[in-house]
Amino acid sequence: IAPRLFRDLNAEVHSIGVEPDGYNINHDCGSLHLDQLIALVKEKNLDLGFAFDGDADRVLAVDSAGSVCDGDIIMTILALALLKEGKLRENTLVTTVMSNFGLEQMAAENGIVLERTQVGDRYVMERMREGDFNLGGEQSGHIILREHSTTGDGMLSALQLLKALNACGQSLAEARQVVKICPQVLKNAHVSSESAKRKIMGHSKLSRKIKEIEGVLGKDGRVLVRSSGTEPLVRVMLEGNDTEEINGYADELLALVYSLDRDSREN
Repeated sequence: IAPRLFRDLNAEVHSIGVEPDGYNINHDCGSLHLDQLIALVKEKNLDLGFAFDGDADRVLAVDSAGSVCDGDIIMTILALALLKEGKLRENTLVTTVMSNFGLEQMAAENGIVLERTQVGDRYVMERMREGDFNLGGEQSGHIILREHSTTGDGMLSALQLLKALNACGQSLAEARQVVKICPQVLKNAHVSSESAKRKIMGHSKLSRKIKEIEGVLGKDGRVLVRSSGTEPLVRVMLEGNDTEEINGYADELLALVYSLDRDSREN
């Protein structure tokens, strides 16, 4: 569908991964596997590329240099376009706790309110309904344009991104510069059980360690430790200006989580 859609708009289209056989959904292609798309964009000297997942409810983009533009970057461009038109409701963008810290800096610089929800596009949509906001989404590429749809639609998001680029007269490589994506480190700790996970997440040693790291990072970074909702897993995310620094702090948090897990088994 997507190649036909863009050809109908008089675009020169090169497509890959568009021959489904009932088994090859997301296989080495789409928004989960961008290597082929990046190579194609660079080889053919294309303006940009889009990657959709199997059910096309999310989209990621690749600029002319082969750099990936995730949902955070796409949402930023869409938000600024709507803001310029006076159509960003309540001047608000709804994202999840996983969206990059750079969005907060971009929002502050442009008079945009950034609302964060827990992970999941349904939580984004709930907050959008509550506040009557019209733009929200996730770093993963689930983007909700509420004036058009109540759920993520990758092709709709791609079209709106093209519209925004056309309006500002910039390429994707140029437009993406409006937001500085901070280094982000994501690590997972597999723990022994669901009960251990709950004890760890409520432990005072963990909360103290998080506050300690937040105190060092100050306004230049962010710490997020959350539990998986489906498995005995503790997820650690840090953002900051120095990748080596935040990677070290992430390792410290993981070590503490594993230590608390051992204690829970012994007790």
